[in-house]
Amino acid sequence: MWSAAEDESWGRNAAAGLLEGHESPAAALLAGNGPDAWTGFDREVRRLLRCRPTPEGGGRLEARLCHPDGRVRMAALAAWRNPPLELLVIRCADWVPQVRDRARRVLGRAVARHPVRNRDRARRALNRPVADDPARVLTALVPLALRLAGREHGGWAVEQLEAALSGRYSLLAAWWRPGLPSTTWSRNSLTAAQREAMLERLAGSADRPTRRFAARVAVACGQYGTRELARRAAAEGDPVTARTWTDAALAAMAAGGPDDRAVDILLGSRSAPVRAAGVTALRRAGRAAEAADHLADRAGQVRACARWLLRQDGGDPYAHYRGLVTDRQRVTRYAVAGFREVAGRADGPLLRALLDHPEGPVRATALAGLRGLGLVVEDAVLLGMLEDPSASVSREAALGLLGVAERLDSAALADRTGPEWPPHTRRAAFRLLRGRGGSAELRACVAMMTDPDPVLGLYARSTVLDWNWLSTLGEGEAHQAELGALLARAAQVLDVRRLRLL
Repeated sequence: MWSAAEDESWGRNAAAGLLEGHESPAAALLAGNGPDAWTGFDREVRRLLRCRPTPEGGGRLEARLCHPDGRVRMAALAAWRNPPLELLVIRCADWVPQVRDRARRVLGRAVARHPVRNRDRARRALNRPVADDPARVLTALVPLALRLAGREHGGWAVEQLEAALSGRYSLLAAWWRPGLPSTTWSRNSLTAAQREAMLERLAGSADRPTRRFAARVAVACGQYGTRELARRAAAEGDPVTARTWTDAALAAMAAGGPDDRAVDILLGSRSAPVRAAGVTALRRAGRAAEAADHLADRAGQVRACARWLLRQDGGDPYAHYRGLVTDRQRVTRYAVAGFREVAGRADGPLLRALLDHPEGPVRATALAGLRGLGLVVEDAVLLGMLEDPSASVSREAALGLLGVAERLDSAALADRTGPEWPPHTRRAAFRLLRGRGGSAELRACVAMMTDPDPVLGLYARSTVLDWNWLSTLGEGEAHQAELGALLARAAQVLDVRRLRLL
């Protein structure tokens, strides 16, 4: 799926091609593109027609529908020449009331004409798929309608879609007075099966606003049961849509009683907010004792909910965490993180004991916990952990030393940036050298400008480019001869005109 910027660029190019006389219709040029392609097409046609009032393709229906003159747009709508539905939706949000009202009537009739053949009507009566089924037509228009909803008059299309999907009334049956309830049944009205299929297609769309819209409408209509709501919440990757499904599942359990299967589905989600909702639902389901199983969840939000539930049930989260971190066979990085969230400075020895744990993530989390509690770890210990085989441990050690980088031996740090060391050790040592500042940082950056590690090379070159060489010389941090040698090395790699010499 293309990005919004790419879609808009494609729409602008299609507009330019149309006005230059290309014969392909706009619907063919923009087929497969997102709604931003159509809005970009509309804006670009209007802009070009202001600059060139009579271009070669200015008489095309698509161009007249986007014309800057409202009278031209009105005349194009009055022609009833089967215009692109996407442009009709855009004109339904037009700033001219007469154009807006006419576009809404034309859109209703254009959609209502699908299907147009008797055999297609018969297939639809049997709930069989039809090539130009109105439900499919409306489904394709939803993303564009949602994009236009932010405009001053853009909410109409979304309101009609919500009403049609909820069964309150049919846009198709009331095409002659859109926005008002239908008083007669139309053979082109959406059936319940069509509404359900349309919601399914919208819920599976790759467009996030479309999925959010589908979830909101489905929940308002009571389309799904508790377990299906939980399943959709657990499978949804968009946090906003997942929240809609989750809240609906919790509300359904609050109204209809707990459902153990639905709770288990929520607890098995990859989304932390959904799992947190599942943990809170354990209390209503009478399963508060299971809160201890989620104290070591990978998400802090879930751990916090588990601690709350455990306290509500009379348990002590601190005791559970203490039992986890003192058992070297059961402790995990997330158990250590949870222990840090309830621990105090007096618990420092428990975290120190984990600095030699065989699992690197456990060592790193224990080190982060000590720093978070404000407990000091000796420089020698942290310097040794720079060489840890785990990259996360090396990063945490560098963070612990960053505040005292000035008192570290720059030569020892520079030695750890050599090519014989692992990349994470080299990056940690380089970070500390940059934290020292002064000539030590400059020497390290000049030495690593051509480093094969792209991260180190990029940081080194950007630092050298911004370095104030005369300021370093004036402060007496390095001899003139040394600075000259460093500058000569830098000039071999970088454009000397870009160096900040003054």
